[in-house]
Amino acid sequence: MTHQYLSGLVLDGRRVVVVGGGGVAQRRLPRLLESGARIDLISPSITPTIEGLLGNPSLSWIERGFQDGDLDGAWYVVVATDDASVNDQVSAEAEERRIFCVRSDDRARATAWTPASGQHDNVTIGVLGGGDHRKSAAVRDAILEGLRTGELAARDVDRRPGVYLVGGGPGDPDLITVRGRRLLAEADVVVADRLAPQPLLDELHPDVELFDAAKLPRGRAAQQEEINRILVDRGRAGKVVVRLKGGDPYVFGRGFEEALACAEAGVPWTVVPGITSSISVPAVSGIPVTHRGVTHEFTVVSGHIPPSHPDSLVNWDALAQLHGTLVLLMAVENLPAIAERLISAGRPANTPAAAIADGTLPGQRMVTSDLDGIARAMQDDGVGAPAIVVVGNVVEVAALARDRAGASERGGGGVG
Repeated sequence: MTHQYLSGLVLDGRRVVVVGGGGVAQRRLPRLLESGARIDLISPSITPTIEGLLGNPSLSWIERGFQDGDLDGAWYVVVATDDASVNDQVSAEAEERRIFCVRSDDRARATAWTPASGQHDNVTIGVLGGGDHRKSAAVRDAILEGLRTGELAARDVDRRPGVYLVGGGPGDPDLITVRGRRLLAEADVVVADRLAPQPLLDELHPDVELFDAAKLPRGRAAQQEEINRILVDRGRAGKVVVRLKGGDPYVFGRGFEEALACAEAGVPWTVVPGITSSISVPAVSGIPVTHRGVTHEFTVVSGHIPPSHPDSLVNWDALAQLHGTLVLLMAVENLPAIAERLISAGRPANTPAAAIADGTLPGQRMVTSDLDGIARAMQDDGVGAPAIVVVGNVVEVAALARDRAGASERGGGGVG
């Protein structure tokens, strides 16, 4: 049985030699580059992915086979060719020069093994499973998952007080980012929006101080002032404060207003981006916001005030002249006026349109029509807020794809 002594190599600025330019080298190079090593890659040929890495000044390609003396000045060697005789030659020279050498083909003849590794914040995980790659990877993944979700004890070590503006995604709790979920596990205080993934709140520790932002003092200005006050007050007290929002904090989420309030109060803050509903909700409904040959742009617009309102900052007439996809958020109440303005300004009344309510949630519903009729279709079908409205030819493309898929299922896949 081979015994290993696990150690972290400091390779910053030191020469590392990689022999071979295939798939194994391709997997090893990114982490070696992250280490800061100066890497000489020796191989007659390389993969296209490795070729793309050559823009990094720390990586040099020596376009030939291995030769005696190539290990001069090296601190670490990775042998990754499919020629056993070349691998033997390299590892023999490394042994003679007392340079630790990893072999991809025969770990029993190597002087170093590459662990299954990963990172969580500033913690690097390395696992050696006695030669069982799958076991090593499974243990590594379990450790990383535990750290990311806060289930491992390192939670108390990693906690960094401050305010975290976390995007919860479109609604399905599985669509929050890994970092967002971990921060919820570490939180002392959570201030949650109505559209944030509500099932995640059931997972909070019983000692977490929870504020439902929807139940704070009414009136948009007063409510935002109270949210800012809570974030600043708890942040100053040295708490881990999570401001949990639906979608992304900076997409019509007032996230930067809260960031500015923290900055002005001297409270550290961090934004954790989320999956915006403007793209994800149409996607899970089968509608791509862009499609080759159909649209070259998509525009996301807030419809919370009508086009005629003096506070409106949207150039609706210019939007009507675009040919691409228009995604409307918070537009259910003002949709009739928005559709009328777009049509009067030149957007064809028969432009395909769809409305998706409760996107990504179990009660998700979608209605389709054209721009002129989408508001009536929503009313007739009882589809209300929160809903995403998509206007553009991508809606028709998606419908044709669904029709073809249905025809294929009805026709069966067998050959007579």
